[in-house]
Amino acid sequence: MTAPERPWPGLFVSFEGIDGSGKSTQARRLHDHLRGSGHAAVLTREPGGSPGAEEIRALVLQGEPDRWSAETELLLFTAARRDHLERVILPALQAGQIVICDRFADSTRMYQGRGGLRAKVDALHALMIGIEPDLTLLVDMPAEAGLSRAKARATAEERFEDFGLGLQQKMRAGFLALAAEYPARFRVVDGNRDVDIVAEEILATVTPHLPCPVS
Repeated sequence: MTAPERPWPGLFVSFEGIDGSGKSTQARRLHDHLRGSGHAAVLTREPGGSPGAEEIRALVLQGEPDRWSAETELLLFTAARRDHLERVILPALQAGQIVICDRFADSTRMYQGRGGLRAKVDALHALMIGIEPDLTLLVDMPAEAGLSRAKARATAEERFEDFGLGLQQKMRAGFLALAAEYPARFRVVDGNRDVDIVAEEILATVTPHLPCPVS
């Protein structure tokens, strides 16, 4: 399959999924494999990825579940993303590198777009961000299994996990709906399997889109 024309010489790949789906592990494995194969690859994450965005990450992922309204979260996440875009993502893409991002705007569409705010999420994204990944890998997993794995990590960043199973079920359904809404960009991968099998499928999915490795 021939990769579509892109506005930059690099490749922008995002990983999405509910908490505990294994997307972070798979993003890291893809990055390590590509680097080992001679590709110039950058692994980053959202919220975060740049110094300013990492400061905002601490604000939105820690504390009580009701610390922020959905509207305030939306503004904070967009501010973090703008800084990340300017300082990390766009420079790497324009330099011909592969950017692998653990979450991007689709997570904001789901988490901050809940409660009828999706139109505001999309409007603010169009105004302040203006780009989408070239390829989005949705690592799908049953909400019960994902939440169990996420809570087992026992980190300080559990604000969204603390909303409980109901939110995770809603987010899973929402991510699958997004994949159907943007079929040219999304690929759904069953994450409820051995991590090596999942990694192999992801590599096979990404490979046709890769730029030539660094010689």
